[in-house]
Amino acid sequence: MTDVLTAAGAPASTLPQSRHLATAIPGPRSQALHQERQAHVTGGFGVVLPVFVDRADGGILQDVDGNRLIDFASGIAVTSIGASHPRVRERVAAQLEKFTHTCFMVTEYESFTQVARWLNEHTPGDFEKRTALFSTGAEAVENAVKIARAATGRSKVLVFDEAYHGRSLLTMAMTAKENPYRLGFGPFPAEVVRAASANPLRPGAGHHDVGAHASAADVTAAALASTEATLAEHGADNFAAMVIEPIQGEGGFVVPAPGFLAGLRKIADRYGIILVIDEIQAGMGRTGTLFASEHEGVAGDITLTAKALAGGLPLSAVTGRAELMNAVHAGGLGGTYAGNPLACEAALAVFEAFEDGTLLANARAIEAAAREVLEPLVTETEAVAEFRGRGAMLALEFADRGTLAPRADLAKEVSARCHAQGVLTLTCGTYGNVIRLLPPLVIGQDLLADGLQVLRQTILDVTAEHGAPNAAARA
Repeated sequence: MTDVLTAAGAPASTLPQSRHLATAIPGPRSQALHQERQAHVTGGFGVVLPVFVDRADGGILQDVDGNRLIDFASGIAVTSIGASHPRVRERVAAQLEKFTHTCFMVTEYESFTQVARWLNEHTPGDFEKRTALFSTGAEAVENAVKIARAATGRSKVLVFDEAYHGRSLLTMAMTAKENPYRLGFGPFPAEVVRAASANPLRPGAGHHDVGAHASAADVTAAALASTEATLAEHGADNFAAMVIEPIQGEGGFVVPAPGFLAGLRKIADRYGIILVIDEIQAGMGRTGTLFASEHEGVAGDITLTAKALAGGLPLSAVTGRAELMNAVHAGGLGGTYAGNPLACEAALAVFEAFEDGTLLANARAIEAAAREVLEPLVTETEAVAEFRGRGAMLALEFADRGTLAPRADLAKEVSARCHAQGVLTLTCGTYGNVIRLLPPLVIGQDLLADGLQVLRQTILDVTAEHGAPNAAARA
């Protein structure tokens, strides 16, 4: 990685790419704006860090108090090419001069078709495809289920432990975590059935019984057996789709045990079930390949994209086998803002940014740098149970050594202390005990190194203070 990474000919950022604390975080201006927010915005919206951003670019968020924070969140994997990429700005600005909206279901525009063409050509699977565009990830998931039901005449949907698929009523039913996503919002649609995931660290966390030190092959075999048993219990011929994230996002950035996705592909084929791969967070270059399922050599019958698809503008897509996508009657799919022309132009700019391969190389370089700094913490502390992930989708899970009892308290405190030092990190996981890293793929080498060192030292400090001594202290 270069000091300030650029992609597809983009000039270096005009925003200084260095961490800077002008005030305490949050600063006085952010605090005042947050009080105003509380007076006008529903309390149902949470916030990770109550700072108000004035500018953002590269790997930096600059707040209204003049603080510059290192961005290890990318708007939850949205601003992968930076929050102010020149080609995104240029394409969207040019479209603004023409029109902002017509609704593609009323009158058409070319950019919608161009986005669909690119996705048909680049999503995994050597078969003829069609694409439908929407606005949000949850919309993409729900429409994939609609398409699967229309194509198969079946109703049930198989999902997995630790899954996250959205906040709408159906996608909440498909999501595993109760608090905050499902709590108090039921009842949910009844045609959603859950099977065990193939979590290498916690193989006994699902519906199967595997020893804590089971091999990856045993974890995969047990999880696939759970899938078969679940299908048998509910009748395999009742299932329209099985929906799986190639790397589970909100569930803890869990990379499934090797062979699990390939095994699901075989099961889906055996029973005529449509395999839907939810690439909403893991796709669009985040893991060092365009799509995370490429690491497993598996293609879904339907692939879902969103988040980073349009560089910060709301756009999602369902891309799948032509015969499936065309099974829906005319007018059965759509949405007022589906494939908005501004968002489509932004997506075309994102596609341009990936053309020369630099961003994918950057993702792999980010992983290498982070592994060198953070992976040793697994042996250097008593509370970092695992460092995992692929590319620029990485995580640290906090748990007591031996028992694997989750330590959400440590994850929360480490993240808060990083925030105070100007490094934005996010937590996730079924138990809230995972810190996840989603830096922009354009982050500079020096900035990345600075943020990683802050995180590393903070973990060493917090774990030592909480009675989880590091290796040197044990010696």
